[in-house]
Amino acid sequence: MFRSNNLTARIFERQILTPRPGTSINLFRHFYENVCPSHTVHDIDCPDLSFRKFTDDGQFLIGFSRNHQDLVVYRPSWLNYSCKGECPYSLDLPPKARRFDSFFRHLFTISLASANEFICKDFFLYVDPYRFGLFATSTAQVNDNAASADGAIHGVPSIEKITFHLVRLDDGVVLDEKAFYNDFVNLAHSTGAFLYDDLLCIVSLRYQTIHILQIRESGNLVEVRRIGPYCQEDDELFLQSHAQVSPGSSFLPGIKQRLLSFIFRKTWNEEADQSMRVQHLKKKFYFHFQDYVDLIIWKAQFLDRHHLLIKFGSVDGGVSRNTDQGLSFFAVYNMETTEVVTFYQNSSEEMYSFFERFYDFFNSVSRNTLHAQYISSHKNNSHALNQLLNIKSKSGSFSQFVKKMMLTIPYTCQSHSPSPYFDLSLFRYDDKLISAIDRHRHSTEHPIKFISLRQPNVVKFKIKPGAEGGGPDGGRAKKVSSFLFHPYLPLVLSIQQTYMQPTVVNLHFKR
Repeated sequence: MFRSNNLTARIFERQILTPRPGTSINLFRHFYENVCPSHTVHDIDCPDLSFRKFTDDGQFLIGFSRNHQDLVVYRPSWLNYSCKGECPYSLDLPPKARRFDSFFRHLFTISLASANEFICKDFFLYVDPYRFGLFATSTAQVNDNAASADGAIHGVPSIEKITFHLVRLDDGVVLDEKAFYNDFVNLAHSTGAFLYDDLLCIVSLRYQTIHILQIRESGNLVEVRRIGPYCQEDDELFLQSHAQVSPGSSFLPGIKQRLLSFIFRKTWNEEADQSMRVQHLKKKFYFHFQDYVDLIIWKAQFLDRHHLLIKFGSVDGGVSRNTDQGLSFFAVYNMETTEVVTFYQNSSEEMYSFFERFYDFFNSVSRNTLHAQYISSHKNNSHALNQLLNIKSKSGSFSQFVKKMMLTIPYTCQSHSPSPYFDLSLFRYDDKLISAIDRHRHSTEHPIKFISLRQPNVVKFKIKPGAEGGGPDGGRAKKVSSFLFHPYLPLVLSIQQTYMQPTVVNLHFKR
């Protein structure tokens, strides 16, 4: 920890003092207390685009055209301008420097969507080692609730075509595509996909299949495994050659059979008394057998390269946006042995204990993403832990608290900003107005304050979305804001959207 808040003194301390092993990066992040956004360009002159986010390595800014047909990529640069004679620091920026292209260099614009397809503006995953971007396009959703003969789940809508595009962000070359037909993948906030190093899992809700793909350095999307109706590569061939199935009957999907067999063995072993086992099975397993059979896969994530965390629930909850009060279950699945390792209900205190103690496995981050390793959590930050304990103490029921925390898993991939300004050991802020989570927020007429944790009465910087004067509506119209923080530069885009009014983009930076 630096002994002084003065920037010059801190630089001097860095030169003469050696930090404790493993703490150098955390120590150097304290320099961000001195390097904060200090200037705002209100309503910056920028292209009419829908900006998505900065990549986690800070090399690219991702945007989409308003008609959701084109991908537009920029590279962040830093402001350069000159003036004749004396150029006092106190003067405002010249008009030429208040343009978007003074801070960002346009790399390319490519068309991803065909005539009847649209880019999903909420979906984007960054493949850090290769500087690839994964994008999704889809046709319109059709509420086709009829279960077809090919195994589609009744009650899950259908999308005629969903295409995942792998794009090299350095030059805009589309390297590979993976298409799903008459299927449903939850593309909102990248919920239906999860990236771990070079492995990608995509959850087909309609056909209850988890597709495991490997992203090769050559730019190929190679499907290496499917988990759903079949678990082993030769399951289908074995069943076709050995099964004696009467017309009109069918097997349960492979993943469902693995789940039911695990629940059966777990229930069997819970009762040591041989004479009581049958009654225990009737009460705990057979009575709920159809409920277990009716479960569908909602979401999945990698815990490591061999294990998946899979969330199960009802059909209604799988396609609904509000699953807060729904009953759900979690299973850990070993892809190599095709076994279910464990199974818990979303109110399980033991499951929450695992979540609290081994959060790093749930919040699995690519080893190649340096800045994302330092996102604040209750495992690596005492202030985040205190927040969690405070929420727990204020909760009326521990069971309800557990259910609330279980809503956050499986973790949504790349949904947190790695910006040091969200580091809870450096700054505090109102998390109802702004947070590291990639979500839209209701706008406020007051600026959002970032306050120093070491100096509780010192406001380090403020961010005020929207027009400089507050806008012509006087604050009556409903406004929504999003914030794009660069992962390591003091550079922020605040984007305010108001119904039936132009989008206002402000740029906040260190001058």
